[in-house]
Amino acid sequence: MATAKNAAKKTRFKSSDQFRINAQRQYLDIWLIYKCTKCNTTWNATIFSRISPQALTSEQLNQFQENDQALARNYAFDFDLLRKNGAEYELPAFSIVGDDIGTGESAEVKLISEYILPIKVSTLLRKKLHLSQKSFRELVENGRIKDASGQNLLKSKLNGETTIIFLP
Repeated sequence: MATAKNAAKKTRFKSSDQFRINAQRQYLDIWLIYKCTKCNTTWNATIFSRISPQALTSEQLNQFQENDQALARNYAFDFDLLRKNGAEYELPAFSIVGDDIGTGESAEVKLISEYILPIKVSTLLRKKLHLSQKSFRELVENGRIKDASGQNLLKSKLNGETTIIFLP
């Protein structure tokens, strides 16, 4: 879900999962089309502006022309792209699945997201473990919860796949 300014007010838009391609001489403009959640008004989020067709592989160009659903969803969840287009975004609803673990157990847990989301790993872990921010911070500072790659768990964001190590 994205919110774009339409004149003086903000309007909520949802990705249509369709692209618009416009050819201007030897260049292409490519947009992801969003539709208003209340009416059929559209808003186009710029993906490429004045790009040479040779800069794209034939497979990429075909994906845009065929409105590839996976590609459209990747761009719809590209929060940097939305920000560059002047839109605000809402985080999608998410759930945390898997067995509950106690903070006193040794375990290795993988957090996996199909999309790069601007959600802090600490937020997900605190929600799953039912911990306050203070309690979580103490566990991290004491080395009882850590990121396998050494990233700071208090600041890192969910980026595809992250492995978390729990120590007793």
